[in-house]
Amino acid sequence: VRYTRGSRMNVRIRLPRGVPIDTKTGKNRHMALTFANLLVPGALMASVLALWRLAADLSYTNQFAISEGVFSHWVPWAAIAIALALIAQRLNHYGRSGRFH
Repeated sequence: VRYTRGSRMNVRIRLPRGVPIDTKTGKNRHMALTFANLLVPGALMASVLALWRLAADLSYTNQFAISEGVFSHWVPWAAIAIALALIAQRLNHYGRSGRFH
């Protein structure tokens, strides 16, 4: 076989087949339910802190525990509570849909 300038040679390497990849859907549903159940108390705690800070601003309660910084306001606590609740809801939806494998 004669090779001239600019010609290509293709080399094929055959490898043995490995372990097949698991393609089942929903294989982490139990983990999603676990994390969703752990996020719910965190969302509840953040909402309690938001209400406490709001009540402290309205002089219904004593002074709020955090007096300086970003977390000394009620808005970040409310945002954290809403975000955690939404994430927990989505994880619950994923974890409860379909069959367990």
